[in-house]
Amino acid sequence: MTIRTDSHLATTVDEVDYETLAARFRPIFARIAGGASAREKDHRLPFDEIRLLTEAGFGALRVPVADGGLGASLPQLFRLLTELAAADSNIPQALRGHFAFVEDRLVARGEQRDRWLARFVAGEIAGNSWTEVGSVAIGDVITKVTPDPDGGFRISGTKYYSTGSIFADWIDTFAERTDTGQRVVAVVSARQSGVTHADDWNGFGQQTTGSGTSTFVDARVEEGDVIDFETRFRYQTAFYQAVLLAVLAGSILAAEREIAGHVRERTRIFSHGNADSFAADPQILQVVGQVSAKGYAARATVESVARALQGAYEGAFLDDRDEEERLNDIAELESAQAQVVLTELATRATSDLFDALAASGVSAQKNLDRHWRNARTAASHNPWVFKARIIGDWLVNGVTPPRVWAIGAGPGSDRRA
Repeated sequence: MTIRTDSHLATTVDEVDYETLAARFRPIFARIAGGASAREKDHRLPFDEIRLLTEAGFGALRVPVADGGLGASLPQLFRLLTELAAADSNIPQALRGHFAFVEDRLVARGEQRDRWLARFVAGEIAGNSWTEVGSVAIGDVITKVTPDPDGGFRISGTKYYSTGSIFADWIDTFAERTDTGQRVVAVVSARQSGVTHADDWNGFGQQTTGSGTSTFVDARVEEGDVIDFETRFRYQTAFYQAVLLAVLAGSILAAEREIAGHVRERTRIFSHGNADSFAADPQILQVVGQVSAKGYAARATVESVARALQGAYEGAFLDDRDEEERLNDIAELESAQAQVVLTELATRATSDLFDALAASGVSAQKNLDRHWRNARTAASHNPWVFKARIIGDWLVNGVTPPRVWAIGAGPGSDRRA
């Protein structure tokens, strides 16, 4: 096996000190955490919070230092996303599409890569717009890109689950060319006539991610921004899942922080308890410790998946396609294994916190149920039951895990899902 020595290969794990990197953003994370509960109760989207992050260079974390970015490795990125999720689990999910598009441009070649990295360094971010609305048959793409007689292309279609697009400068959109039938990624300028965003996500959790409907009506796309889907970075599904894993881990860490604070401050006790204060009651302390242990396991699991993703990223620069495929399979499998485990850990930990707080813990004013609702919602993406079966099929039968997924109506169905 040989390794290509491309000058744009991003930093390795040890080249940027994590604590130095994290210190840049922790004051912003603290500010974000301070308003997270109120934002959710009032349904205020985090426009200002995302702006603070991008102004501090958060959107350019993965851009190499030589290109003006912060040069973070994937393990460092996902540690930061986990810390951010502990402050507000909505925001890393809102930035999920952005970091995936950054990753795609990092493994690209030539002028187009350089142009996009410069935009990220300038603070521009991308949203995500891939899922078709309604009863479209699985495998079909209704959103179309048509050549414009004046040059470039025009795009029309409607997408749901377009997470982060309402905050974005650009929208990473899956579409089909009308002239060739080719599946493409059209990167659409978000602030132009012909593009509208609706904050109509109605889930009981992750309510301020900006997930909702994006509509394109004859919107302009530059010729260089219509990208062959087949060139998309190969570890994309594992990457998308890993962001949700960071959301789950962060939800547990947020629950850990809040349960410890409420137990510490509580003055009322039970006659059938074990101590003169809640903070000294060994059974209450056990609950707090168990929630914390779940957070530790979740954080370690995310970091393990991030290391596998780092291997897949570095594999993109190998002159060995078989080895690259093997590294991508590892990343896919680890993200699936982590999803199965973290779904249970996160939903259990964010429920167990109430065992240490008694009836006052369910106060709507405290809004502690948001951690469970957010974890349950993030865990419901890409159902873990299918992932568990894929893992088993690999172990028993050696079946390679799929790395491209789609959702749509089954044969003969006109039902919405």
